[in-house]
Amino acid sequence: MSQIISSLTEVSDRYDALFVDLWGCVHNGVHALPEAVAALQTYRKTGGKVVLVTNSPRPRAGVTKQLVQFGVPDDAWDTIATSGDSARSAMFRGVVGQKVHLIGYPGDERFFEPIGVVKDPIDVQIVPLEQAEGIVCTGPRDPMANPATMRPEFLMAKQLGLKLLCANPDIVVDRGEVREWCAGALAQLYTEMGGESLYFGKPHPPIYDLARRRLFELGVDVPDSNILAIGDGVLTDIAGAMGEDIDSLFISGGLAAAETKTVTQPEPDALSAYLEKEMSAPTFTIGHLR
Repeated sequence: MSQIISSLTEVSDRYDALFVDLWGCVHNGVHALPEAVAALQTYRKTGGKVVLVTNSPRPRAGVTKQLVQFGVPDDAWDTIATSGDSARSAMFRGVVGQKVHLIGYPGDERFFEPIGVVKDPIDVQIVPLEQAEGIVCTGPRDPMANPATMRPEFLMAKQLGLKLLCANPDIVVDRGEVREWCAGALAQLYTEMGGESLYFGKPHPPIYDLARRRLFELGVDVPDSNILAIGDGVLTDIAGAMGEDIDSLFISGGLAAAETKTVTQPEPDALSAYLEKEMSAPTFTIGHLR
């Protein structure tokens, strides 16, 4: 059974660094969550390092701007690792070819801006599906539309033998009180239809490798045993931490608030039933980051 705690300070002195999810933990897609911000500020004052590890398809600079818009102060974190940056690095190394078809929100063309960490990047071009060598999916074109609407396009893509690079493995997020589909839902559908999807965000190893590199860039070498991963997704944040053998703190009041009967804190029996159903074993659980 995951240990239910009431505040981060109960366990934070065991860890030198935090890998912290953003959406549902530090902000709700509309504004910052004050208690979470305060908890991270307090942790950093003790000398701990905070790496924001997000499945956002945006580059690090784009997430930094978004944090300002949401009201997350820069003294609550040290550095950022995004699924977008991890996926962009792979794209510019040619994992889905040079000519790619984009599935994403309006404005996601910024995903194709040059990146400095790849030696001799290929010249990626956005083309119609019938001309593509691969697909880049940053998210659904309409986050409210059922992913099944993509079936005809995905059938053609599968017949062409195209790989799909998924820039955000999240299935859903809650923007305030509204639940939206993410790129992971489309990649999941494509895989179920027999296509091949490539993932670079949580729970997959590439983003954790990037997070460790970001941590090392801060001038600290922290062993995995001294890192705590924090997030509200058992299939992403907690599964990723378990796969990396990193301790984890599950935020039950995010995506699983209803299942865990979380208002302030989770109802223990509901939490136990939910974690058993999802075959998940976070080290600790808290209703909301505070």
